[in-house]
Amino acid sequence: MVSTTAEPVAPGKFTPDWESLKQYRVPTWFRDAKFGIWAHWGPQCQPERGDWYAREMYSETSGRYRAHVAAFGHPSKVGFKDVIHAWRAENWRPDDLLRLYARAGAKYFFALANHHDNFDNWDSKYQPWNSVNLGPRKDLIAGWAAAARRHGLKFGVSVHAAHAWSWLETAQGADATGPLAGVPYDGKLTKADGKGTWWEGYDPQDLYAQNHPPSPGFAELKKIHERWNWDHGVTLPDQAYCEKFYNRTIDLINKYQPDLIYFDDTALPLWPVSDAGLKIAAHFYNSNDRWRGDDGVMFNKILDGEQRRCMAWDVERGSSNEIEPNPWQTDTCIGSWHYDRGIFDRHGYKTARTVVHTLIDVVSKNGNLLLSIPVRGDGTIDDDELEIVRGIGDWMQVNQEAIHGTRPWQVFGEGPQMASVPPLSAQGFNEGKAKPFTAEDVRFTTKGEVLYAIVMGTPSGPVTIKSLGTKRGLWPGAIAEIAALGSTEKLTWSRTDDALVIEPPRVIANGTAVVFKITPRR
Repeated sequence: MVSTTAEPVAPGKFTPDWESLKQYRVPTWFRDAKFGIWAHWGPQCQPERGDWYAREMYSETSGRYRAHVAAFGHPSKVGFKDVIHAWRAENWRPDDLLRLYARAGAKYFFALANHHDNFDNWDSKYQPWNSVNLGPRKDLIAGWAAAARRHGLKFGVSVHAAHAWSWLETAQGADATGPLAGVPYDGKLTKADGKGTWWEGYDPQDLYAQNHPPSPGFAELKKIHERWNWDHGVTLPDQAYCEKFYNRTIDLINKYQPDLIYFDDTALPLWPVSDAGLKIAAHFYNSNDRWRGDDGVMFNKILDGEQRRCMAWDVERGSSNEIEPNPWQTDTCIGSWHYDRGIFDRHGYKTARTVVHTLIDVVSKNGNLLLSIPVRGDGTIDDDELEIVRGIGDWMQVNQEAIHGTRPWQVFGEGPQMASVPPLSAQGFNEGKAKPFTAEDVRFTTKGEVLYAIVMGTPSGPVTIKSLGTKRGLWPGAIAEIAALGSTEKLTWSRTDDALVIEPPRVIANGTAVVFKITPRR
């Protein structure tokens, strides 16, 4: 059990046990919001080599190792701590980005508080390796929080550092071949080793957390996926590590009072080897009840049915293929989680069209979409990303009434894409494995008595919606009016036992997806 002496659990109706957490209720504002944008931004963005840089730079078989040696030097001499030293965030202007994201229809915004690299992006009381002391020398979470709230967005933080213990074990290794074979990487350095260096006075073990025997097979990069759960063969974290993680996270919550918090963990951080996650959950919920009168929103992954009563379920890079009974979220990225220059160079991001289709599909199933827009080390996004976000905004400016504040209908959709969706695997990861959406696919949302039928493309002729045939019984009443959002044309339509058939407008406002607003006759 972690001590709560330094950082007490806030009093309230929630206590740190699973039964008490079942009192949790998702706030209505989250169900209405539908769309959030995420800055998954930290020192691993500085090299512009993509996700998991701080782990893979310590593996001589990895492209990121080779890139690190070329750009910074050998990791026995120049490690991840030195990447932090190079990070300046010199062009970061959070208000410019939040203005853009609000126009794109985002109703909440997430900032990366820390990643598996164990570096805190705020004025951290318990982690000296933080963005105020080192690197940018700015309180990044404070800046993001203020900008989000100025632009009317709810504010969330994502916390990933529970896994630094095992994730950074590669820093304990050494090259197996070459001129520096057997020379240890810098993952075991201590404070005493820093005399006369730029990091004098700082203990690398506060960052790397590698004062423990590594897990069997720690140098195998993909092994970590098999061991994401703490009871799957990893060397277990000690009490001091668990307590430091707990204290850091409570400090983060108390300082910035987030509306939402995301953990990159199964069930809860450090569960089941520590009660830290249970105590953090109770503190977060009780604190939000005191600050705002609702429980806030906390996300974790790979939840069983009982755990989904205790928090919101997050699916990574994937989607359910049914209407979920509880509100949930999918998180995805237009590229790599950490900025990758190569994706920009080959113009390889997801398109605005793909993002909009994902949003529509997820919302039709009672979910929300959290979209990561990678940020460069200097704090800016690139030109391709800018155009993608603007493209999302162009569609949302016309059609957002079919997204925000809606609820699922009796069925989420129809069309050929549905049958091709593979099942979820672990955290999610079925994204991009189904057939692409076409104008033959339809998704449904509702708001009050109004039904929105969203055609996933530009129709080439009449739109046939079989779910609205009278013999289906899904819409037993009569239809008073059908309109296309963004158009003033009066539409013609007919309804039979088998289908509703709509003649689309001659001019489509935005061909990414066409929304038909169907109003019942009273």
